[in-house]
Amino acid sequence: MSCILGIVTVFCAPLPAEAKASKAAANAKPVTDGTSDPAIPYAVTLTPTKQADLDAAIIASSQLKSLQTSHTVGAYALAGRIRSDYDRVNSALESQGYYAGSVKISVKAGARTVDGKDPSLPDILKALGKNQKVAITISATIGPRFSLGNVALTTPPQEAPAASVSAPTPTTPTATAPAMKDPTAKAPAAKVAAKTPAGKAPSDGKSVPTPPPAAAVAATSEQAIAQAQPVSLLPEERKAFGLSSGQPAVAADVLAAQNSLLNQLQEEGYATASVSTPLAYLKPQTHTLDIVFRVNRGPKVVIGPISMTGLAHTKQRYLMNRLELKEGELYRPSRIEAARQDLASTGVFASVQVRNAPPIITLPPSRTLMPGILQAMPIEFGFKEAKRRTLSAEIGYSTDLGGRVGVSWTHHNLLGNAEQLRLTALITGLGGSAQQGLGYDVYADFMKPDFLSKGQNLSVRLEGIRQLLYSYHQTAIIGRAGLNRHVGKYWNVSGGVMGEQEQIQQFGDTRSYFIIAAPLNATFDNTQLSNPIDPATHGVRASLSVTPSESLESGSSFFTLLSAQVSTYFDLKHLGISRPGRSVIAVRGIVGSVQGASTYQIPPDQRLYAGGPATVRGFRYQGVGPQYGKTKYGIGGTSMDAGSVEFRQRLPMNLGFAGFVDAGQVGTGSRPGQGTLRVGYGGGVRYFTPIGPIRVDVALPMNRPAYGDKWELYFGLGETF
Repeated sequence: MSCILGIVTVFCAPLPAEAKASKAAANAKPVTDGTSDPAIPYAVTLTPTKQADLDAAIIASSQLKSLQTSHTVGAYALAGRIRSDYDRVNSALESQGYYAGSVKISVKAGARTVDGKDPSLPDILKALGKNQKVAITISATIGPRFSLGNVALTTPPQEAPAASVSAPTPTTPTATAPAMKDPTAKAPAAKVAAKTPAGKAPSDGKSVPTPPPAAAVAATSEQAIAQAQPVSLLPEERKAFGLSSGQPAVAADVLAAQNSLLNQLQEEGYATASVSTPLAYLKPQTHTLDIVFRVNRGPKVVIGPISMTGLAHTKQRYLMNRLELKEGELYRPSRIEAARQDLASTGVFASVQVRNAPPIITLPPSRTLMPGILQAMPIEFGFKEAKRRTLSAEIGYSTDLGGRVGVSWTHHNLLGNAEQLRLTALITGLGGSAQQGLGYDVYADFMKPDFLSKGQNLSVRLEGIRQLLYSYHQTAIIGRAGLNRHVGKYWNVSGGVMGEQEQIQQFGDTRSYFIIAAPLNATFDNTQLSNPIDPATHGVRASLSVTPSESLESGSSFFTLLSAQVSTYFDLKHLGISRPGRSVIAVRGIVGSVQGASTYQIPPDQRLYAGGPATVRGFRYQGVGPQYGKTKYGIGGTSMDAGSVEFRQRLPMNLGFAGFVDAGQVGTGSRPGQGTLRVGYGGGVRYFTPIGPIRVDVALPMNRPAYGDKWELYFGLGETF
């Protein structure tokens, strides 16, 4: 081989957390507090509580910890930061149910160790010498963990002064507990939900009852319950709510119950339902926390008139025909969101938003799909259209097929119904051990979505191709048209017709062929990737194709191409030896067969070949199988099978690597499993970008045939399978 390619692989090991912190602290630019005080470097140590969730909450809440490397300040600002951490860490304790805990912060400045609340702390810090570092230790005494006491749900109270409600005399002292808190919050949460100004609707269009005046907020849970009527939950609502007396008083669980109940009510058609931020009442002597939620179902509604805004080039009629949401059906946020995502998937919008468009209206009985429910919530979809035209470049290289470069121009909304037209021109065969000269691939693709029915796409391609492979030289014009339909959650089926007029030269013999075919395909994919270029970490991909074909020139023959491919992915997290998605084993299998004709009865480009990244790496494209005499010219065959096993490891710094073994063979009979088995192996590196991994692989043959390449190099975007 006349060229030398060098690949340098750099493996980066992550620094330990302490080393990272030290390095960041050394490189941090001091940020003063706006005075003449010099910035004081400090290090924070958190004394473990032996409760993992609680330790994580304390770390998340502490400003001393989060700002120690990125925002060092002067003496007075640092003293203020220390004082504020008492409340922050205490809030973290309470968020996990430790309402009787205490916080201690000690500060070692030079030879002195003082309490963080010591009034002289700012002066002690200011008196430090230059570059002297302060050591701060945060310790928490957790005390007993509180559990939920009485969990009550009531309607919103009427506007009445709290004094008119007679509260029972408690047998033990009670106090109003701090509200449920987010341990990462920057400021303490309010005790009750924030008020919505009278006459104003929230941004999502849902009406929220205005809470009672501050004077009516009850001092005890008994008062709060007595202010309104109790609310009974249906079984499904109770299951969604999930809170019960006796469970730990963890803020995240209480707030999750609020959201879950609200979601369940809205899924039942209560579009304007509200569930208030919980009122919490602390009872220290029993180590319990009473919780009161204000629940307002509102009316049960159906979907009202559906409107669309922001459409400039897209026809509203097309979107309304595609829309699965129907006026008159029960209001359900999950259905509305699914409809929004479906419209966004057309590919012609930069964003798709949906919102309620109150006021609620009354539908005539003939327009509702839910007998007895006439009140309806109008829905509005808002669109921002994406650019209709894009220009892209394509580049690729492998040592067998050489380089390929080209450009594509795409119109994403040709006629206003999300039709896509793509024009592509490629130059191929720029070097390469399987090529004998430059070629081209020029094609036009047209795709019309929802052709004749929703989810059924029409695709048409007209292509001109020339390739000078060692196996054969081909110049062809190809036309294809077909329908593709999504079936169920994971299946796609397609069928169509194809016509091809070509001239092929092989081993000095030039012949013309006219081929008509009717390809039928079925694919299954449950890897659930939104971007098909992203590496799969679980699931199965499978495809099956049957292509009856007739060759009408240079000897008429009828034959059928059969092929099947399956790949599966196993995440080593299931063995407990890796984090999710970091270490994956991928396996692929391929079989193919030609029925009804022998090798020389079918055109050379319709025969089966192996070699290259699509089948067996380490062997050049079409380099596996029968060869013409003692040359590198591949004949092709009528059966083929191949398999691959690949290990993929994700590394820090958006890097990764892979190791693989491929094997395959091509035979002259119609039954797979014949021929000479060829095995290749190798590895490569990955660099992960927002659009997918850039792949560089090197592969070597284990049993190289005569005139076979000694190694292969592949560049590409995305994994090979």
